[in-house]
Amino acid sequence: MYRRVLGTATATALALGLMGAAPASPHRPTAGVEVWVTTPDGAELLHQRPSVAFQRGASARTTITVDPGQTFQRMDGFGASITDSSAAVLSGLPPADRNAALRRLFDPAQGIGISMVRQPIGSSDFTAAAAHYTYDDVPAGQSDFALTHFSIAHDEQQILPLLRRARQLDPELTVVATPWSPPAWMKTGDSLLEGKLKDDPAVYDAYARYLVKFVQAYAAAGVPVDYLTVQNEPQNRKPNAYPGTDLTAEQEEKVVEALGPLLKKASPRTRILGYDHNWATHPDDVKNTPPGEDPETDYPYRLLDSDAAKWLAGTAYHCYSGDPSAQSALHDAHPDKGIWFTECSGSHGPTDTAEQTFRGTLTWHARNLTVGATRNWARSVLNWNIALDEHDGPHNGGCGTCTALLTVHDDHSVTTGAEYYTIGHLSKFVRPGAVRIASTSFGTPGWNGQLTDVAFTDPDGSTVLVVHNENDAPRDFAVAVGGQSFAYTLPGGALATFRWPKSGAPKPDRREVPLTGATATARPAAADARAAIDADGSTRWSGGTAQTPGQYLQLDLGRRTAFDRIALDSGDNLGDYARSWKIEASDDGTRWHPLADGPGTGQLTTVDLPRDTRARYLRITGTATAPNWWSLADVRLYR
Repeated sequence: MYRRVLGTATATALALGLMGAAPASPHRPTAGVEVWVTTPDGAELLHQRPSVAFQRGASARTTITVDPGQTFQRMDGFGASITDSSAAVLSGLPPADRNAALRRLFDPAQGIGISMVRQPIGSSDFTAAAAHYTYDDVPAGQSDFALTHFSIAHDEQQILPLLRRARQLDPELTVVATPWSPPAWMKTGDSLLEGKLKDDPAVYDAYARYLVKFVQAYAAAGVPVDYLTVQNEPQNRKPNAYPGTDLTAEQEEKVVEALGPLLKKASPRTRILGYDHNWATHPDDVKNTPPGEDPETDYPYRLLDSDAAKWLAGTAYHCYSGDPSAQSALHDAHPDKGIWFTECSGSHGPTDTAEQTFRGTLTWHARNLTVGATRNWARSVLNWNIALDEHDGPHNGGCGTCTALLTVHDDHSVTTGAEYYTIGHLSKFVRPGAVRIASTSFGTPGWNGQLTDVAFTDPDGSTVLVVHNENDAPRDFAVAVGGQSFAYTLPGGALATFRWPKSGAPKPDRREVPLTGATATARPAAADARAAIDADGSTRWSGGTAQTPGQYLQLDLGRRTAFDRIALDSGDNLGDYARSWKIEASDDGTRWHPLADGPGTGQLTTVDLPRDTRARYLRITGTATAPNWWSLADVRLYR
């Protein structure tokens, strides 16, 4: 992994007492909308505020429109890794304190209900032992193709007891496992540090059998493995004194092709994920590519385009280079394959205060992981270490400034960091099997100071909406479902989870009409008119000048289309709504007839039309003068 720099304050954990930071027990939703908030100053930490209620009618505020009728990926879970180092610091606690810490992590009632963990297969940089290890180490110069020395006895000491307890606390726990290196005798250089997997069919077969034996051994130890990757960060060619392997896409294909049939027979529940590296190839990985070799910046595409793809459930990603949109790009290219997000760590600089680093972690992870990864098709969000000591360790090489969900101090006290809350706002409420649903979102992972969000339907039928206010100032907004809405104000930088029950959910009375294939033109053409119909509230068409009568947005729906409601959403660009408007329709783009006109009602104006309305072309024209620009972030049709 790499250090992720977060502006002036890098990610770390704020020393907040665990008992003081405990979230409220999640009772079943009542008729109201339950609200939990975490603020970047730590004044509220998964704090349950008074419930609010839906009211009939719309709001003039920026409005997040939730649409349960549009569904996306099914969620597997949220969590972090019980690394060798995490296991060491948690095992060092007195039994009662250790159990309390595990409850804070895995218990859905008394904690945040972590529902997924990623387990290293052997040693990583976060290893408490003096020497790195795998499960089949032999003296240098020797080999063990029969795997007679294979043993997970190391993990039985601390790691597996913790995993078994975690499974007791959350029986829905999903496990993904990842190796940092094959045994050294399988590699060039005969070392766990750096090197390549030997390009030998016998080695590919042995490595595949090694991974299968791990899966079988963990299942026998009471921890079945649901997902398996074959190499952590295969393009990280120069890890800093910790295990790693330069594994080309072609070599990974060979490993997967050897592994797939064996795993299907030995453990049908275990699915293989490819790549397990960054959203974009890290510049250091490009720089460290051996002369004459391809840096393979399209690595995940190569895997999914190869014959090995038949054995892959999908692709795993990390956060240390690029941005979450890479997940959507890969999904668009291979919609039959899933996306999982499997690693990100906060870190801190030498002069960062606890307050700075808590704020930096909360805001960056909320934008990029809590909301960014999930809105871009991720079925999981996993951070790196689940617990470390107050010295950000122990570690053996690698990152000396990485942080964790929990910090275990020398006096055995346990405190929580921002990562505990960015994961907790998901894991406590969005249970395995939940499905992401549509919601308008106006912020971006790159920070545009607006509201960003993601929504889910939980297995019990309740709706969960997670909202992040990217701005440092408080923001007013509304949440709408069907013909009802509620208003809320979030402090600057705050992260909030809203939940309402199936029994109390407003019933949408219409379905959105897809605008796939539609085109748009506008006057003035100061911005791309397509941005108004791309189903992305963070992009917009704007006139780029003060409102004057005659400015318009025109849509060609591609064919005669039925609809009876139009939503004119100016998004989070406050004040940029048409002060008055008219809507016209046409079947040929030449002869127009009026559909409706009226005053702008705020950021979201919803116009109901006769039930039998049909047209190919629509023109929305501003008819008033105002100093504000006119912006349309999202135009939606319903029927």
